[in-house]
Amino acid sequence: MGKFRRRIVFVDKNMSTQDQGRSILKTFYEVLPALSVEKLFGLLDNFVPDMILLDIGMPEMSGYEALRRLKADERFADIPVIFLATEGDPCSEVEILDLGATDYITRPFPASKLLKRIGKELEFARQKNELIATQTKLQNHLDNLEVIVHEKAEAIMRLQNAVFETVVDMVEFRDAITGGHILRTQQYLQVLLEEMIKEGIYAEEIADWDMTEILSSAKLHDVGKIAVPDVILIKNGKLTREEFDSMKSHVTIGVDAIERILNKTEESTFLNHALRIAGTHHEKWDGSGYPIGLTGMNIPLEGQLMAIVDVYDALVSFRPYKEACMHEEACKVIEDGAGTHFNPVLVDVFHNAADEFKRIARENLEQAGFDKSIDLFVEDLLNTADEPDAE
Repeated sequence: MGKFRRRIVFVDKNMSTQDQGRSILKTFYEVLPALSVEKLFGLLDNFVPDMILLDIGMPEMSGYEALRRLKADERFADIPVIFLATEGDPCSEVEILDLGATDYITRPFPASKLLKRIGKELEFARQKNELIATQTKLQNHLDNLEVIVHEKAEAIMRLQNAVFETVVDMVEFRDAITGGHILRTQQYLQVLLEEMIKEGIYAEEIADWDMTEILSSAKLHDVGKIAVPDVILIKNGKLTREEFDSMKSHVTIGVDAIERILNKTEESTFLNHALRIAGTHHEKWDGSGYPIGLTGMNIPLEGQLMAIVDVYDALVSFRPYKEACMHEEACKVIEDGAGTHFNPVLVDVFHNAADEFKRIARENLEQAGFDKSIDLFVEDLLNTADEPDAE
């Protein structure tokens, strides 16, 4: 019969019925008698049986009430219960099954019938438990797999970010004249985007944008400068027309580089933002920009935004061949460019966020390690910016 036998609690108020049931079942199962529902729950405090045979007509608590109590306790809710009824008992098969009993059998029960019913329900319970165990094991495996995939994805993302940041640092290193330009333009862009969201400007167009991706992709707007010759990139003076044409090639070089990466990866959103920013941030609203000469809303919105922050930073930043403009002068240049260089709607957004631009410009000037030869110029710039008539 095997070393381990399944245990059945036989709940019946009639001792003779108990004896009859035990004589039928004892060869195949371990049978524990309970002459009352109280005795049943006393046994359940010590172990969980494989099945309960439950007399419907128990005196102190009916089989129905006992079953409700079993199903309400999560420790016992899954124990299969077969009701035992006597012919003439007012019992409803529908009610019995609705309460959660697996079956019911009417006395007098032939041995073969009782064993067959019990065997069927125990086998069903075994299969159910195996299925639950398998599902639990599978879910645990899926949960572990999800953790592994997440960890791998994070590791890949960290690697990608490290490569990305290295490329950005290389661009900054080669173009030392514009030191900090990438970080500052990223900060200005964030201010513009936050003001757009606040005002509901182009809300539909930017609804699906991930702001973290946009701000990160903006760092690649000048990535093409990595291929511009040093003699041009770090020239200590104004560029000739030929040199400026060469400098303008950084746009198409950057686009080509990003497109090559796009063709080799499934990731697209971040790189598509970067592609549009790098390729169109020198386009102008009236079509006089480069490299294509796009006009109006044919210029991607990312490029329109980058054009404003790029020009603002260039104006307020010191260069060996020019002094830095005051914040107010830079604002006037951008506002005068509404409808020609810039989208007039975005110029209004810039105007409303101008104080934040001024704050960022000042903080970066204060933190930058400028050469002693321009210390007085910086001091004058900061002092003048505080004068009432400069507003």
